[in-house]
Amino acid sequence: MIFRRLIAASLALTLTLPAPLAAQSRHLLEYPSIHSPTVGTRGMVVSQNAIASEVGAKILREGGNAVDAAIAVGFALSVTLPRAGNIGGDGYMSVYDAASGEVRVIDFRSVAPRAATPAMFVDNRGKERAVASYGYLAPAVPGTVAGFDYAHRKWGKLSWDKIVAPAIALAADGVRLSADEAFVFSWGKDRLSKSAAGKAAFYKPDGSLYQKDEVMKRPDLAWTLGEIAQHGADGFYKGEVARRIAADMRAHGGLITLDDLAAYRPQERAPLVGSYRGYTIYTAPPSSAGGATLLNILNQLEHFDVKAMGANSAASLHVMAEAMKLGYVDRYRALGDPAFVTAPVGGFISKAYAAERAKLIDPARAKPIDAMPFGDPLRYESPSTTHFSVADKDGNVVSTTFTLGSDFGSGVMIAGTGILLNNEMNNFSHEQAWEAQRTGTPPPLNAMAPGKRMLSTQMPTIVMKDGKPWIVTGTPGGSTIITSVVQVLVNVIDHGMNIAEATHQPRIYQGASDTLRVEPNFNPDTVAALKAMGHPITSDETMGSEQSIMIDKGLFLGAADPRRPGALAVEP
Repeated sequence: MIFRRLIAASLALTLTLPAPLAAQSRHLLEYPSIHSPTVGTRGMVVSQNAIASEVGAKILREGGNAVDAAIAVGFALSVTLPRAGNIGGDGYMSVYDAASGEVRVIDFRSVAPRAATPAMFVDNRGKERAVASYGYLAPAVPGTVAGFDYAHRKWGKLSWDKIVAPAIALAADGVRLSADEAFVFSWGKDRLSKSAAGKAAFYKPDGSLYQKDEVMKRPDLAWTLGEIAQHGADGFYKGEVARRIAADMRAHGGLITLDDLAAYRPQERAPLVGSYRGYTIYTAPPSSAGGATLLNILNQLEHFDVKAMGANSAASLHVMAEAMKLGYVDRYRALGDPAFVTAPVGGFISKAYAAERAKLIDPARAKPIDAMPFGDPLRYESPSTTHFSVADKDGNVVSTTFTLGSDFGSGVMIAGTGILLNNEMNNFSHEQAWEAQRTGTPPPLNAMAPGKRMLSTQMPTIVMKDGKPWIVTGTPGGSTIITSVVQVLVNVIDHGMNIAEATHQPRIYQGASDTLRVEPNFNPDTVAALKAMGHPITSDETMGSEQSIMIDKGLFLGAADPRRPGALAVEP
């Protein structure tokens, strides 16, 4: 009874506070918030790395469109942010084409090599082996270059070689390391020592570290980027680059062959389309599990007055955590590579299914995961981790998330190329597939198969207002990608925050477990209230690095997430 009175008093206090939405309606220059976005009138580029953001802005100034700039940012990040930026990984690109008024998604997720077998990645007890994450068995066939090439051929405006040129110059001339970048190479030394080429590229001849303000040059990567600039995707998947990849794989027991590379194709897909409180949301479909789970969680939240609960109140965070829990419980049962499985995606993202699942949420008390059984999205089926955002002056927007998997991926650098390869083979459900085989039950939808795309949480997202792009967003962060985007959208739509303010708010993460993660330095009173509601709490690292743009009243408002050093929003 005392606790209930406490919650009621807390809600009453929340409701007496000034409404952020009212502040949002005031003129921007009245500074209604302590968190201010970067304001532009000619477009906006936001990425996790300042140099890459400047590259994208320069492409826009030189007459390129949002797709050109996004591709240039992506290639630049392969040089300036090697922990995540890549040409040896994969991702998704959501594109709004102003001329057609359509949103399309380019799925350039990696695929399993043809020689891969389930037994390679589990031990005799069915536990995933370390080789799924580190070394030469861990990489899947990368998709980034093919995805960029496809997007450029469909929507690009500037010549391909002009778009790749800035990254070539950065690799050849070198990048002056920030303190954070220098530290990362210290942290990643063990992983980057998985290949001789990696050690040679990122460490001095005597094995010592590059220090802050020292210049790191990448001549091998400059050569590879030159091949790509000259030959497009064929410069990566065929010819000398491909031969070097296949030879290095063969020499070290890896799986990727020339045939695997030549066979890779990105997929153009229709986006998943949903809504939240009247705003239309376009996001990535499977092979991404992120977009569908995002819509599922938002659909559940529509059954609660999150605005009245107050931003970052225990009441609102509790409801969000429970909705997240239910979304994560269901996602692996509902989603998989559409080329290999038939999955009830439509049911999973339907409003009717969310209404059923939302009934399981107790607004006053956390439920243990065992009390939240799997749902059946099939009944609602109709028959029928870096991110960057770009907007140009002509109304085109691009939201791109791409990844190496873990920081520095597999740690494998292909000799003579400067290419760091991903470790995406650990994204298949190896242990669950082994258990299914042992028990004679159907395999999980995300079971590994040659040529199959593994599920991903990457979900570049575009929110529409009155039929036009309003928010362009996404983030890295593995499993926390989905929950981070949920919270930014709730902060803007329910709580009336500007895009920078929404980005800067503390975050929670609730997966398919009983433990609720909160970011460091979370309000201790809020943590205590959440514990009293039955949430076991843990706190370790920050979550995500969301790079977003809001387009409103003729202005481009960029928000670079401060959670990872070096992010920048730039007006062209």
